[in-house]
Amino acid sequence: MVQNEGHACLVCMAAGLTPLAGGGKAGQNPGGMETRFFTLLAMGLCLAGLPAVAQPKSAGTPDPKLIEDLVVANRVLSDQGVVDGFGHVSVRHDKDTNRYLMSRSMAPALVKADDILEYDLDSVAVDAKGRALFLERFIHGEIYKARPDVKAIVHSHSPSVIPFSVSQTKLRPIYHMSSFLGEGAPVFEIRNVAGAGSNLLVGTPELGTALAKALGDKTVVLMRGHGSVAVGSSIPEVVFRAYYTEMNARLQGDAIRLGDSITYLTPQEAAAAAKTNAALVMRPWELWKRKAMKSE
Repeated sequence: MVQNEGHACLVCMAAGLTPLAGGGKAGQNPGGMETRFFTLLAMGLCLAGLPAVAQPKSAGTPDPKLIEDLVVANRVLSDQGVVDGFGHVSVRHDKDTNRYLMSRSMAPALVKADDILEYDLDSVAVDAKGRALFLERFIHGEIYKARPDVKAIVHSHSPSVIPFSVSQTKLRPIYHMSSFLGEGAPVFEIRNVAGAGSNLLVGTPELGTALAKALGDKTVVLMRGHGSVAVGSSIPEVVFRAYYTEMNARLQGDAIRLGDSITYLTPQEAAAAAKTNAALVMRPWELWKRKAMKSE
């Protein structure tokens, strides 16, 4: 909360805490211990009177099918090994593009419909009900701001991707299923924004904005020493992309270890295959959904 400069709290003025005309120091009222006590009391009252961050209004009740798919996405990503106890998936609110839906901070495999919260694009929860929020929720809000075409986002730490985030070898599409990678995934270097002493987490709007810039118009961005973010036009599509990003990284690593030159998809092949696959994402989605939700 930033207060307007030049406006002083009336209680502080009464306590002599405001700057005096002519360059005098604040708090120069006589009275010894009583004045000091009143000064501390006044400061406390001023701080207590600061307005809280305004809670955004709800866009309304989301389509129950959207909530169901978001829960399923959490379970599928866990079941397929893309996420473990960490990672998160979100979707734009169907009633308002300036809102998105994501669970409270918890392991994806445990997410239920009651755990889904609504956020504005500043990543402020509409009503968290005292529940913990993801530290890296700004990944989602800032990408939704920058990319109106994006309807769903997955952030994961899938292990095969990590080596490509810390080396000079670019993650490129090695087979048709990962053709959405196009000419390769960019890498977000957090040191360029946060310096050399960060915890590598995208825990502020500024870092979220920088990550969105690194993503650009691509479908996937790697995060150095951390993980990746995949975006899509729907929940099934973004889950498809998150899964096959991990699979591509695994296969590309295997090909590199063979020691021979690697034939990657050309940009033209990638574009053609991606167009075909975009119409087929429901096939694996239904399979993954049945496997992940069979105990429900």
